Amino acid sequence: MNKPFLLVLFSFILGAVIFVFLGKWIGWEEIGRAFDVFTGWQGLVVVLLTFLIISLGTLRWKTILNREDIKISLFELFKIYLGGYAIMYMFPTVLLAGEVFRVYGLGKKKNLNWSKTASSVIIERILEWTINLSVVILGLSFFLFKKWFWPKELLIVFGGAFLFFSLALVFFYSNLLTKKSIVHLIVKKFSGREISENSSFLEVENMVFNFFRPQNKALYKGFLISLFRAAVMQLRVWLLIWFLGANIGFFNSFAILGFSYVSGMVPIPTSLGSHEAIQAAAFLSIGLTASLAAAFALIIRAAEVLISSFGLIYIIKTGFNLMSNKFFLSKNEDKQDS
Repeated sequence: MNKPFLLVLFSFILGAVIFVFLGKWIGWEEIGRAFDVFTGWQGLVVVLLTFLIISLGTLRWKTILNREDIKISLFELFKIYLGGYAIMYMFPTVLLAGEVFRVYGLGKKKNLNWSKTASSVIIERILEWTINLSVVILGLSFFLFKKWFWPKELLIVFGGAFLFFSLALVFFYSNLLTKKSIVHLIVKKFSGREISENSSFLEVENMVFNFFRPQNKALYKGFLISLFRAAVMQLRVWLLIWFLGANIGFFNSFAILGFSYVSGMVPIPTSLGSHEAIQAAAFLSIGLTASLAAAFALIIRAAEVLISSFGLIYIIKTGFNLMSNKFFLSKNEDKQDS
């Protein structure tokens, strides 16, 4: 067994253990009762909002590509984006696997060099996490303002994940403002040598830095799409809590969205167990039940797994097409040789 597979397996088992422990603590019957008021049409609304959220991510990526005059239909780009999303959501322990798939998929589709596709994916991820962390900070501020406190164990695990992503973004923006090369710094730090000025990695970095110039209109379009995407996610949270028979107000549910983001920072497939754990603490803090939190997390996961499954189908289809192309190519080459 290779290391990535073992890491995925271990993280899944860890998530399953947390999930089972929480299920026993809350009570499976209590969780089941939380679903009593939830109907089929409400589930369809949650799925459609999840589809819209992923579509807005695709639109954000297309905005970045349009600036580079890379023409691709929104539907074709959606399939590649969905494939990458499925990998990130279901196999988060395989570091950057979803991003690599998107870089490869777009490059193969449009016959582009990897530096252009890689820079577009990196920019899209930075825009995503800038807004995500802003939401998390606002959500945390809301909890602190209300003087709600959490178990120390949860604060250590989820706080550590949040701190890691926050420091990474601060590092990026501070180097962007001071116009210092991150690639130069990393290569010098870990190899002790200077990187060649002709390096493709420096080309990618320059493309990323150029996109984040204040004069770039596409930058503001990207942020606006990201804000709208966060608003749709907020709507999904508020509606789902309302569908489950509770009403904490639209802005109060904003904190729940922030903690949904935090649960996604912990590398466990589909946030199994981690989403239930963090939302149980959050729901209890605002006067709701842990069983409602578990039902909330399960419904969100079901919608995202359903949409992600189409991404996995695309990945499998793409993989088979690639294998068949190589097979027929090798047969043709053998015929020519003979």
